[in-house]
Amino acid sequence: MLNNMEETPEKSASDRINGPDAQDRDERAGPVDTTISLPSHVAGSGTLDRLVETARDYARQAASENTLKAYANDWAHFARWCRMRGADPLPSSPQLIGLYIADLAAPGGKAPSQSASRPQPASRPLSVSSIERRLSGLTWGYAQRGERLDRKDRHIASVLAGIRRRHSRPPVQKEAILPEDLSDMLATLPHDLRGLRDRAILLIGFAGGLRRSEIVSLDHGKDDTPDSGGWAEILDDGVLLTLRGKTGWREVEIARGSSDQTCPVHALSQWLHYARIDFGPIFVSVSRNGLKATSERLSDKHVARLIKACVHNAGLRPELPEVERIRLFSGHSLRAGLASSAEVDERYVQKQLGHASAEMTRRYQRRRDRFRVNLTKAAGL
Repeated sequence: MLNNMEETPEKSASDRINGPDAQDRDERAGPVDTTISLPSHVAGSGTLDRLVETARDYARQAASENTLKAYANDWAHFARWCRMRGADPLPSSPQLIGLYIADLAAPGGKAPSQSASRPQPASRPLSVSSIERRLSGLTWGYAQRGERLDRKDRHIASVLAGIRRRHSRPPVQKEAILPEDLSDMLATLPHDLRGLRDRAILLIGFAGGLRRSEIVSLDHGKDDTPDSGGWAEILDDGVLLTLRGKTGWREVEIARGSSDQTCPVHALSQWLHYARIDFGPIFVSVSRNGLKATSERLSDKHVARLIKACVHNAGLRPELPEVERIRLFSGHSLRAGLASSAEVDERYVQKQLGHASAEMTRRYQRRRDRFRVNLTKAAGL
């Protein structure tokens, strides 16, 4: 199943929904398109109508596509939860939101730490971080509908504080892909057009410390496409990426490697040459016969599927059950691998990954010299 990675365009937000209910689709797809309009006392005109469409387009760009999809799913889930209990999600009600997040933490009114003698609820309790993300999605959903959700209201804040205190635990980190792991993964790729592309994806993603969305959003040149998230320039000493990431625009320098087999710049050049890409998206799908690159930009989910497939084929972490070891790796494994492997000053890694603080960079370092600085002895003990 992992080897059968379909290269299909990612579905739109209105198509990807949890369940077939038509009302859910309307609740999910409508708000961003309808909340921006002319004031009721202003007469419409061709110019103003075009400006409304322009404003709606800018509003859709206020957050990343993945964030908007997640928020839309959050709202659809909450609306469905309300209907199943005979409630209405509108207008906003802090009391109702408090009950909702309590049900997310303890489905059916039973906390995970309570007696296990009774049957377990059908739904699995969500983690604290997932519940907080759901709240962010609901805040967005209410804002799109002209409502305001006060997360500081005691009905929400006190319940969330209790959930944090009772259920909070350290985040589960994805396994880092180290250089030796990456070499084993590259060896599993075929020597055809798809193999050239996937080899470039893995090497550029690792050496650049890139998020999977940043990898697939790259264009050949500046402003080649409206949905571009950055572009690449191949220079004599390496490749310069200009990226629009979570923290704004940044430049990422990827220097040439010590050999062509593991050089990200060589891998990217080979892919661009044989795929005949000189304009538009860099990482695109390949035709069914594997002989031609299309103009269709890959989804960021391709990067996740590629990593899991290569981990499976390379047999990494054989001491673990297959399902568990596949679950350990994701797109973030490339970023964690660079942060854990690059033996340079931490500030350079922080800059490469686009982190605002060194503390965030340290979270990505799965292996480092702990206790190198001995403050106990330095204090005289």
